[in-house]
Amino acid sequence: MVQYHEPTAAKGQCGDEIEVTATFTTTVAPALPLQEHRMPLSNLDLILPPIDVGVFFCYVAADAAAVSTLKAALAKVLVAYYPLAGEVVANAAGEAELLCSGRGVDFAEAAADGLELREVRVGLPDESVEKLVPRKKAGVMSVQVTKFRCGGAVVGCTFDHRICDAYSFNMFLVAWAAAARGAPAPPSPSFNRSLLAPSIPPPSCTAGTLADRLFVPVSRVPPPTGAPPAAVNRIYHVAAADVAALQASAGPGRTKLESFTAHLWRLYARAFTAHSCSMGVVVDGRGRVSPDGAMKPYFGNVLIIPYGVMGASELRGMALADVAEDVHRWVAEAATGEHFGELVDWVEAQRPEPTVARAYLGVGDGEGEGAGVACVVSSGMRLPVGEVDFGWGVPAFASYHFPWPGGAGYVMPMPSARGGGDWVVYVHAAPELVEVMEEEPTMFRAPEI
Repeated sequence: MVQYHEPTAAKGQCGDEIEVTATFTTTVAPALPLQEHRMPLSNLDLILPPIDVGVFFCYVAADAAAVSTLKAALAKVLVAYYPLAGEVVANAAGEAELLCSGRGVDFAEAAADGLELREVRVGLPDESVEKLVPRKKAGVMSVQVTKFRCGGAVVGCTFDHRICDAYSFNMFLVAWAAAARGAPAPPSPSFNRSLLAPSIPPPSCTAGTLADRLFVPVSRVPPPTGAPPAAVNRIYHVAAADVAALQASAGPGRTKLESFTAHLWRLYARAFTAHSCSMGVVVDGRGRVSPDGAMKPYFGNVLIIPYGVMGASELRGMALADVAEDVHRWVAEAATGEHFGELVDWVEAQRPEPTVARAYLGVGDGEGEGAGVACVVSSGMRLPVGEVDFGWGVPAFASYHFPWPGGAGYVMPMPSARGGGDWVVYVHAAPELVEVMEEEPTMFRAPEI
């Protein structure tokens, strides 16, 4: 079916108004028929709210047959990744589950005829990326391919986080790109939910466990007061030398992500001087749940979000190494197979009531600090930028895009398409934090394609 839309405005490098116009939309279904069935979500899927995640890839020279190649490859790869062609529905208890219907993936073609790709100000996603990553209206996943005057193209995807995490979607992206190039298909995904089955019999009590400290039933969350806090979106380029300097300052044995998280936590303390600051980290559990590698091909969510809370005044008085030690402590405490199993059992005890990670809520420290601010750091370092080659070469730029509606900030570092250890950092956070980040003379730079 053909649908024509009114052009949406974005801004070029020089601030001129440009148009991104959707010219054609269709739905790409799996290349082979599928027997319709329902797939229950795992208990670790059920801890995710109904939010969508975007990711986009910029290519300086896509061939003339780019769109048809992408569609054909997508239809082929959806045979193995059929959950992405399904729909989220409610079961008898009101919980979300997946209807594997084969409805397909909404696929839009768009044009930015008045703009060259290099002119897109990707550092200001509210002006640019917002027009290049589709808004998902139905189904589990949507795609938009936007062509530029210079022959470049952007491939943007949006997916329902309840169905998979970034690790899972990365597997799909690699398989899609391989199909487009005509390369051998990578190993198929696994949907074996028994890997995350609750204990039998379930524990008699889950109160007081680490899971109980990190998550809370929605009924126990105080209702929001007033309008949601303002948030802005930015994408930064961070040089490998700055990442290395942070890690060195954080002390021996600290990972780059722990060091960056500690630095960001201190920036929050500078931005919100009279608040308590909650900082969380998203931890992937595949290797913790199954050290033998059984979960390596697992498609779904295997995440936990440990966090720490400190008053801004305390954070400002601490050295980076001391803050990084605290981050390491609560991440290490949660990043165990035992804890992931405990979380599965805890969710089972709450069902069918939905739950939420406390890291997103922001809480006071009980020592006189004001209302809490919260941020969650999620590592995108496994984003396979070099492997998302649809036959036109590797991307010139890539980033996630996650302007979610929650009140907490969300920050996601990932590898730069330029390589060499540089990072791209996606930031969805309060304007006060962004101002502090941009006051740093060297670290957070505007990216370029």
